Amino acid sequence: MMEVCIDSVASAINAEKGGAKRVELCGNLMEGGTTPTVGMLKVIKKKVQIPVFVMIRPRGGDFLYSDLEMEVMKQDIEELKQAGADGFVIGLLTTDGTVDKDRCRELIAQIRPLPVTFHRAIDMTSDLLSSLEVVISLGCGRVLTSGGEASALDGAPVIRQMVDKASDRIIVMPGGGIHERNLDRILQSTGVKEFHCSARAAESSAMTFQKGGVSMGASLSPPEFSVKVTSVSKVKRLIDVAGEIV
Repeated sequence: MMEVCIDSVASAINAEKGGAKRVELCGNLMEGGTTPTVGMLKVIKKKVQIPVFVMIRPRGGDFLYSDLEMEVMKQDIEELKQAGADGFVIGLLTTDGTVDKDRCRELIAQIRPLPVTFHRAIDMTSDLLSSLEVVISLGCGRVLTSGGEASALDGAPVIRQMVDKASDRIIVMPGGGIHERNLDRILQSTGVKEFHCSARAAESSAMTFQKGGVSMGASLSPPEFSVKVTSVSKVKRLIDVAGEIV
């Protein structure tokens, strides 16, 4: 089963058209995904039928959050839950690189009865297999991981270990650098049943006047006159590859 990470209404529509079974809604994918707006979720829920899981992450950077950021996350969960979220995606760590069990429990209690995915914060922990046990004990239904490496392909051996350790207690879902040229190797080597990717392609801006030399972002800003949107054809190709493996 394919989950597509998205940051726009167009991407949600294209993901569903391509055959994805679920989307993870984020803002700011340039920073790995942050909490999206309530307005974005409300419009997407009107346009697609597949489940929409929502990222809860108040900023980019590490996963160690202050009391104020915790307050923001709780407020976001309340409003996004009311707006129709089908599930949530969270991940909080302590200073020593372990899963912050207490704060995760607080957020999960607020999210229930909706399902929870623990995101790639697990890849930043000091011990992935020990962290997996903690995530299972918290009652998360899924864990998104690249196996602690820069990409799911590089982390495939560890993902396999996580799948074996998890058994049927949680769904281990690989994500990070997945595309149609490596998906078959990842699925075959890990034994997973679900996978996560963006399947995006660049689309040129419709602006006829395009001013150069000025950027609205910082040094790692994307091009001003190009936007990445989930591609229907890419989603279909990835699902075809997965179908051949299964």
